[in-house]
Amino acid sequence: MDRKDTCEIYCFDEEKVTRIRGDLQTIDISSVSQLFKAIADENRAKITYALCKDEELCVCDIANIIGSTVANASHHLRTLHKQGVVKYRKEGKLAFYSLVDEHIKQLIIIALAHSKEVEINV
Repeated sequence: MDRKDTCEIYCFDEEKVTRIRGDLQTIDISSVSQLFKAIADENRAKITYALCKDEELCVCDIANIIGSTVANASHHLRTLHKQGVVKYRKEGKLAFYSLVDEHIKQLIIIALAHSKEVEINV
């Protein structure tokens, strides 16, 4: 079996491995993983993108944007809220959602730019 995508012999750079393992012990990489899991669902990615385009949207707006029921949109928004992607405020009987901070918007913009580069280079 000729595999060109793996090393043909087993060896590693001990200094690099030790340094990077040490770094991993000092950061919360789990929270990064959870953030990406939260927006990995296509509807939640659409919601996050929509909130990049408009600072604040109500649940009904979001449901219409993603083409779902209000209940389904609410389910996705609860997940995004639990994972620290969105925040909400109530105004009477309406619930308005927005991104927690600018970093989320930056992640979406970077991901979209990367996606376009991959399409061009494939």
